Amino acid sequence: MNKLLFIYNQYSGKGRIKRALADIIDIFVKEHYDVTVYVTQAQGDATRKVVEDGAKYDRIICSGGDGTLDETVTGLMRLEKRIPIGYIPAGSTNDFGNSLGIDKVMINSASIAASGHLFPCDIGRFLDDYFVYVAAFGLFTETTYTTPQKLKNTFGYAAYILEGVKQLGNVPSYHVHIKTDTEDIEDDFIYGMVSNSMSVGGMTEIVKGEVGLSDGIFEGCFIQYPKNMLELNDILAYLGGIKKECTHVYNFQSSHFELKCDSVLPWTLDGENGGEHSEVVIDCCKEAIDILVE
Repeated sequence: MNKLLFIYNQYSGKGRIKRALADIIDIFVKEHYDVTVYVTQAQGDATRKVVEDGAKYDRIICSGGDGTLDETVTGLMRLEKRIPIGYIPAGSTNDFGNSLGIDKVMINSASIAASGHLFPCDIGRFLDDYFVYVAAFGLFTETTYTTPQKLKNTFGYAAYILEGVKQLGNVPSYHVHIKTDTEDIEDDFIYGMVSNSMSVGGMTEIVKGEVGLSDGIFEGCFIQYPKNMLELNDILAYLGGIKKECTHVYNFQSSHFELKCDSVLPWTLDGENGGEHSEVVIDCCKEAIDILVE
């Protein structure tokens, strides 16, 4: 009998997994898995559990928000054994689950996680860390991990906006030199991201171009510091899909990004604290993990 490790965050999405937990485990057992259940106890706990015990299992399934998925995948990337992973989205935005087309009904996503098709998916390497779908700095990025869980549960993505508007009175800018295989840019930015997702923070318009989750290419979006209200309005219109082009936003694709900043940049990886760095290197690990999809 194959062994399955089920890791879940009991607080994600108003704790709704608690109502479906028995049915979810029953689905796994009916697929002939010997199931071990682990409830995360703190930030980073899923990574620790996978690193310590993941190699003993034939499949790992996690449930929670994008942060729980990030921690689980980070643990998997540190193992030599390539173990298929299933995902049951239970968070407030679930950007990556939406990009994969994973059913939002937990019972259905549990069935996919147990018996779906393997999809080889790209993963990002950020220095000696990993991310599933986005590495970002600048405006609003700190709100993803400073927004209280209760606020996320009550308001969903609106919680990030409510927390983020506190920063608008004094928008910081960062002088960053960005180098890729095809681009060499130096400018002042209020926001930047490298992503592999159809949406980020629940917003679809911020990701431009064709997104392939297994094409070995990431999407870069970097927003220039607006010098006046007209430039700010142009940027907002572009990000909102009203304008098709904007000279104040850089969009390009690459498998390799190098960023250097005059000061330290606070980063977020999949909504989790990615630390502060003045220099980072981001690489796309093509088809690094196998994730279950419908």
